[in-house]
Amino acid sequence: MTGGLPQGLSYQMVRAMREVLLGADPPVSLTQRAVARLAQLRDEATSWAHPGGTVIVRDREGEVRWWTWAGFRANATLVATLSELADPSQRYDDASIRLRPDLDREMWRIATADAAGRICLPDVTEKALAGLKFSAALPSRLATATLAARLADIDSATAVLQEPVRFAYL
Repeated sequence: MTGGLPQGLSYQMVRAMREVLLGADPPVSLTQRAVARLAQLRDEATSWAHPGGTVIVRDREGEVRWWTWAGFRANATLVATLSELADPSQRYDDASIRLRPDLDREMWRIATADAAGRICLPDVTEKALAGLKFSAALPSRLATATLAARLADIDSATAVLQEPVRFAYL
C-alpha cells in the first residue's frame, strides 16, 4: 500500500498476461517445466480469457465473475461505475470482478448501455484516508476526492466497457 491506497497491477501488465494465456510467447527463454506449466494454464484459461473481448463466467456453484483483464485501478473504477452489478461482499482483483449471482444478460445489457459515459470514481476507505499524507489538513471531501482520483483508471475502464462481452457457463 502506498499513501493508504491499495496497489495492484496495471492495465498494460494484466493485458500482457492475458495475451500470454491466449498464446503469445513471452520474449524470454523458458525451461521445459515453464513451457509445460504455461500450456496447462492456457488450457485452463479458455473459459475466462478470450481474444475478442471480456468474459463473464458463471460456475457450477453459481459464482459469477467478470474477467476484465483490466488491472486493479480500472477494476476499482468499473466496480464503482457498475455498483448495482458487483457483488458487494467481495473484493475485485487485477483480472476480475465478482458480480451478483442473479446477473443475467438483460441486466447486464441495461446496466452497461450507457456506462462508458457515466464512469464513477472508486470508493475510498477510511483506512486509505488515514494513510493520506497531510489528511488532517484537508477537508474530508477534498481528501476523499484526491484519493478517488488517484485510485481510478478511467481510460482503461472506458476501454473495457467498449469491448464485447461473452457469457460462459462452466
